[in-house]
Amino acid sequence: MHTTHHKIFSRLPHVFLFIILATSLVHNLAYAQTALVPQAPSLAVKAYLLKDFNSGHIIAAENSSMRVEPASLTKIMTAYLSFKAIKNGHLQLNQTLPVSEAAWKAEGSRMFIEPNKPVTVDELLHGMIISSGNDASITLAEGIASSEALFADMMNKEAQRLGMKNSNFVNATGLPDPQHYTTAEDLMILATALIRDFPQDYKRLYSVKEYTYNNIKQPNRNRLLWLDANVDGMKTGHTQSAGYCLISTANRNSTRLISVILGAPSDAARATESQKLLNFGFQFFESTLIYQKNQDVSKLKVWKGIEDEIASTVNTDLYLTLPKGAYANVKAIVTSTQPLIAPIKKGQVIGNVKFTLNGKTIGERPLVAKEAVNVAGVFGRAWDSIKLFLQ
Repeated sequence: MHTTHHKIFSRLPHVFLFIILATSLVHNLAYAQTALVPQAPSLAVKAYLLKDFNSGHIIAAENSSMRVEPASLTKIMTAYLSFKAIKNGHLQLNQTLPVSEAAWKAEGSRMFIEPNKPVTVDELLHGMIISSGNDASITLAEGIASSEALFADMMNKEAQRLGMKNSNFVNATGLPDPQHYTTAEDLMILATALIRDFPQDYKRLYSVKEYTYNNIKQPNRNRLLWLDANVDGMKTGHTQSAGYCLISTANRNSTRLISVILGAPSDAARATESQKLLNFGFQFFESTLIYQKNQDVSKLKVWKGIEDEIASTVNTDLYLTLPKGAYANVKAIVTSTQPLIAPIKKGQVIGNVKFTLNGKTIGERPLVAKEAVNVAGVFGRAWDSIKLFLQ
């Protein structure tokens, strides 16, 4: 193995970075408990989670794996599958869907659609996301899967695909059911996936403050849209048993944080506690792009190839989230697979980059070949064989 060391300084021009999975970092960030960062605020909620969207780093968490009722946060999954159906051509935004009696009589929050009155997919999306309409959610579910029960099967399959291992859905609305449950961790996976996979749909719908349908104007229940100009989503939820819930996300100076708050005692409290959590993240942490996708990271030695070296890179943008002021002490250690013998395919793993802070590993990712390297001729291969033997 061959190792090289690089020091990374905060805010260097032309320094970039790839996405680090939260699970690879959460338990390794002992430095975050140092004097650089105070304890996360104490919140009057059952569970919470705060994550940096770009790096995947979990900044703060409490009871994040505890089973909870998602209430109307369920509608994020209903929206995800609706956006997916539109992308796949199964639905069109201007397409009208029939309103069933079950949808019309849905309990709880509604957008007030009516049987025998045409309603478009786009209107339903507005009514579900902004007005939190259970009637809209059921109508979309029936339009996609013919029945809400079959749609729930789709929800569970999608949850498994996304890695939501502790969730089960039985409806498209979040109305209470003993078998309808999730966790803050799984909701964070879902919220992240929606913003990542459908950024234009997210941008178009989740920051809208009010929506009028059937001459009834309803405000978005996410109070933070009025309180913080950096907040651009995401979704509220409430039932008597679940309490008041809110997934919120804000984008400040190219850093996006996502907050999950579950089981607050009131509508006002879920907004206040979410704001506390977001402010804590933005005040004490910063996220920096270290390596950009396909950017050269390091040149690595190649044997028996038509080229003597190969450029290594990362296959996704790589970010690090650290306490403010910590970047000056971060080191990047590049390790190459040796001997690295041609042929080498483009995208093949050829090494590793590890980041350390004060001697502790804070993240690592594989390095891949930026381009292919074909084998050398007979003489070149023989000469490299001799050199390898003599090493």
